[in-house]
Amino acid sequence: MIQIFTTGGTIDKVYFDANSEFEIGESLVPELLAESNIHKGYNLQGLLRKDSLEMTDEDRATVHAAVAACDASRILITHGTDTMADTAQVLSSVNGKTIVLTGAMQPARMRRSDAVFNLGFAWAALQLLPPGVYIAMNGEVFEAGAVRKNLKAQRFERT
Repeated sequence: MIQIFTTGGTIDKVYFDANSEFEIGESLVPELLAESNIHKGYNLQGLLRKDSLEMTDEDRATVHAAVAACDASRILITHGTDTMADTAQVLSSVNGKTIVLTGAMQPARMRRSDAVFNLGFAWAALQLLPPGVYIAMNGEVFEAGAVRKNLKAQRFERT
């Protein structure tokens, strides 16, 4: 059984026209999984509903505690891309589990989002990778501690 934790981030953002900004909404992860024909084999739990730029050390401790306490050996975490590498680094102290973080550069609710691809890619990577902490984004897998987000290029790259 795969444990999925959601923390918010762009993947779950909703555009509110009245104030012309994005806010974190209800997670679309169940809908995205169903769209990918994944209907069972996972438990889903929402931990946070935050933009990753607003995540604190206490929030990362919450994620770490949930992952460490989880009985599952394979854990998927949806997360905002801006500080995903920071959270992956915090999680690197968890041993004996395969942990994959993923997200989206564009909200899942938008027509040209990378959310469905990234979630499906992370789902597959999670089942193939050995224990460790990884980021799976846009068709690439990166190990925690060896990755950063290139803001200008809007992609992840090895450090």
